Amino acid sequence: MSIIIKSILNADREARYLNAGELSAIQQFYEGGVSRLNLAVTLTENEKEIVEKASLKFWERCPNTPSNSGNRMYRNSCLRDQSWYIRLITYAVVVGDVEPLAAIGTIGVKEMYESLEIPLPNLVEAIRCLKEVSLDLFTLEDATEVAPYFDYLIQSLMP
Repeated sequence: MSIIIKSILNADREARYLNAGELSAIQQFYEGGVSRLNLAVTLTENEKEIVEKASLKFWERCPNTPSNSGNRMYRNSCLRDQSWYIRLITYAVVVGDVEPLAAIGTIGVKEMYESLEIPLPNLVEAIRCLKEVSLDLFTLEDATEVAPYFDYLIQSLMP
C-alpha cells in the first residue's frame, strides 16, 4: 500500500487530519516520483534483454531444470514468467511499496509452482538472476532503490 493510502487510512481511522510527518512523507514520495518512474522505464525498456541474459545465467547455474530440458513449452513458460516478474517489480518501484508484489506476485504462487512440479529453489534462483542482470543497468544509488523489491520477491518465494 502506498504511503499516500497508508497515511490517509491511518488519519481517517483516527478521525483526524494528516499530521506534519505524514504530509512530509507524502511530499517526499511525490518528489521521488520522477526517479521511481525513470527506474521503471529502465526496467521496462530493457525487459527483453534482462530476461534473455538472466535466463542464460539461470540455465548455467541450474542446467537440470524443466525449462532447460529441451521442451519448448517449458522454456517459453519460464521466459514468460521472468518477464511477468520484471513487470511486477516495475509496479512496486512506481508505487514505492512491495504491495503489488505481495498482492499479485506471491499469494498462491508457491502452491501453483509446486503443483506444476517447478522446483521452488530454481524459481528463487531465476529471480536472483533477474536481479543481478537488472541491477547492472543502474547506478549504485538506483540499484539500491530497486534491489529491495527483488529481495522481497526472493524471500517470499523461498521454500
